[in-house]
Amino acid sequence: YDTILKESAVLTTVSGFLFAFLLNISINRPSDFSFEDGIILMIALFTITFATSLLSMPVFYHHLQYPYRNIEKFKLRSHRFIVFGTAPLFITLYLGLLLGLKFGLHLAFDSPVIEYWAYMFSVIPFVSVYIFYRLRK
Repeated sequence: YDTILKESAVLTTVSGFLFAFLLNISINRPSDFSFEDGIILMIALFTITFATSLLSMPVFYHHLQYPYRNIEKFKLRSHRFIVFGTAPLFITLYLGLLLGLKFGLHLAFDSPVIEYWAYMFSVIPFVSVYIFYRLRK
């Protein structure tokens, strides 16, 4: 069960840093922040809040259930929390990358069409990871 708690601690730390980054953007908004960017940021803040809550649950569950009567039940529930927490974490990573690319591409190229490229470029890391995951066998 030690590895489950360590995995949860690492994932909670990553999601906590991402939450702080997104919260900083929401407090110190850039001057050219559009309504669409605000909606993307709001969704990202909500999803990272869910991710952080779900990924920290194995630690809380450990403290509430210790000493364990059934270690397999603890492992199964902790695994579920981590699996359910990774989906909102990936959504937040996509939305954060999308915001960054929108601002970066907008600064580099002065074209209204370039923002649409940010949506496509943001998908590339996740598609690559999926392809490498499928090819691992």
